[in-house]
Amino acid sequence: QVQLVESGGGLVQAGGSLRLSCAASGSSFSINNMGWYRQAPGKQRDLVARITSGGSTNYADSVKGRFTISRDNAKKTVYLQMNSLKAEDTAVYYCNVGVVSQIDFIGRTYWGKGTLVTVSS
Repeated sequence: QVQLVESGGGLVQAGGSLRLSCAASGSSFSINNMGWYRQAPGKQRDLVARITSGGSTNYADSVKGRFTISRDNAKKTVYLQMNSLKAEDTAVYYCNVGVVSQIDFIGRTYWGKGTLVTVSS
């Protein structure tokens, strides 16, 4: 079993910055892709950014040039640095991690509980 703990959400003015963190804990697994999704009220959950185990990244068009995803494999943590925030970035942000069990070698995906980011205009 893998647990994900997110932190870093909050209220910020437009143009400001926030940094989200998501730490994975548990045992007997290796981490593949790590990513962030977001869900605004009344909308579907969409991909914000993803980073592979090799460090390759991809971003939603709406955040390119403003958000940066990174990971610390030793700490089993993924980060999302969000700059130049806009009101439309307001959403609950969810961490998503893909792992492979070292016991049964089955791949599984886990979600964090979400952290709210509110950008005031």
